[in-house]
Amino acid sequence: MDGYENSASAQLPTSAAALSVSELLARAKAALERALPLCWVSGEISGFKRAASGHCYFDLKDDAAQIACVLYRNRAALVGFELKDGAQVELRVRPAIYEPRGSLQFAVEQARLAGVGRLFEAFLLLKAKLQSEGLFDDDLKRPLPSFPSRIGVITSLKAAALADMLRVLRDRWPRAEVIIYPASVQGVKAPSELLAALNTANARAECDVLVIGRGGGSVEDLWAFNDEALTRAVAASTLPIVSAVGHETDFSLCDFAADARAPTPTAAAVLITPELDAMRSLCANYAERMTESTRRRLNRYGERLDRASERLRSSSAVIAPWRERLLRLDARLQRAMTAMVPARHARLALAHQRLALVVRTPHASAMIVARLDTQLNSAMARGIQAYERRLAHAAQALSLLNPQQVLDRGYAVVFDAAGRTVGDASTLAIDASIRVKLRAGEVMAKVTQRSDGNLP
Repeated sequence: MDGYENSASAQLPTSAAALSVSELLARAKAALERALPLCWVSGEISGFKRAASGHCYFDLKDDAAQIACVLYRNRAALVGFELKDGAQVELRVRPAIYEPRGSLQFAVEQARLAGVGRLFEAFLLLKAKLQSEGLFDDDLKRPLPSFPSRIGVITSLKAAALADMLRVLRDRWPRAEVIIYPASVQGVKAPSELLAALNTANARAECDVLVIGRGGGSVEDLWAFNDEALTRAVAASTLPIVSAVGHETDFSLCDFAADARAPTPTAAAVLITPELDAMRSLCANYAERMTESTRRRLNRYGERLDRASERLRSSSAVIAPWRERLLRLDARLQRAMTAMVPARHARLALAHQRLALVVRTPHASAMIVARLDTQLNSAMARGIQAYERRLAHAAQALSLLNPQQVLDRGYAVVFDAAGRTVGDASTLAIDASIRVKLRAGEVMAKVTQRSDGNLP
C-alpha cells in the first residue's frame, strides 16, 4: 500500500507545480492523439443535427456506450448517403478533446454505411483494375441497332421490372420478338447463372441486342452485377448489350462494360426501340418526298418527250419530199419490171415457134427449148439484178441527200417564222425570228445582219 502511494506521488506534480485546466486538457489531448490514431469505428447514429454552418453533430452508440461526433462541412459534402438517426455506419475518426467544455469527441474524416463500406471498397478496387485494362474504353462500345427484330432479355422471370419492360416493348415496337434468357439476379448463384445466360445468348446469336439487368434493391441485392467474370463477359459479348441495373442512382460494373447503360429496365426498353408514332411520321415524310420526287421526274421526262416529238416532226417534214421521190422511183421500177416480163414471154414464144420450124425431131426441139429457157432465165435474172443495183444506187444517193446526215456533218437547217426552210438570206428581214436546227437540238435566233455573200 505504501509502495503504491509513493509511486503515485512521484507521478503527480507538487502543489508548487500545479497545472492549469487548459494545460491539463492539452496534455490529455496530445496523449490521446498519440495513443489513438485514425481508425474505423462502427455504431448507430443518434441525435443527428446539422448546424447552420453546415457542420453535423451526433452521437455514435452501441449497446453499451456512446460518444459525441462532429462531421465538419467540407467532409460532410463528400458523404454519398443520407446521415440520419438510426443509420448503421462505419466512421473513420480521430479522437479529440473539445477544450472549452472539456469533452471528448470524435472528428469524422470519412463515413460509409455499415457492411456496405467493404463492398464499396472492393467495387472501387475492381473497377480501377478493369478500367486500367481498357475494359471500359469508349472505343469498344458498339452502336445499338436502330430497328431490332429480336430483343434478348437476361433477367429473372420473377423480376417485377420484367412485366413493365415487356409492356413498353409491346407498345413502342410490337414487331420485335422478345426472347428471355432466365437467370437469378441476386444471391450466391446469381453471377454464375447470369454468366451462363449471357454465354447462351451469344452462342445462339439469335438477337440483335441484349438487355441485362433487374429492378432496384439494396447494394447487396445488386452485387451480382459487379462480378468480375460477368463484367468481362459483358465487355467481350459479340452482341450489343444494354445494362439496366437498379435505379437511376445505382451503378454496377456491368454498366461500365456494356455498350450502353439505362437507369432502369423500363428505360432500357425505351432506349433500344424506335418510337412508333415517330416512325409513322418519318415514313409519311419519306412517302411525301418520294411522291414529290417522282412527280418532278415525270415532269422532266414529259418535257424531254415533248421536245423529242417536236424534233421528230421537224425531221419528218424535211425528209418527206425525199421519201416521196424514193417511192416514185420504186413505182417506176415495179412498172418497168412488170412490162418486161410479158415482153420476155413473147420473145420466148416466138423462139419456140422458130425452133418448131427448124428442128424436126422432138428430142432436138426439147433440148433447144430447154437451152433457150435457161438463157432466158439467166437474162431475166441479170436484168433484175441490174435494176436492183440501180435501185440501191438511187437509195444510196437519196440517203446522201438526207438533211439529217448533212446536220451530222456539222451543218444546220434554218427555218423562218412560218416553218419554211430558208435557202436565200435575202428573203429574211432584219430582226426576223429564225429557228436553227442542229445535229442535236435547236436554237432560236434573230437576224441582226444580212449579206448576199460570205461575211468578212
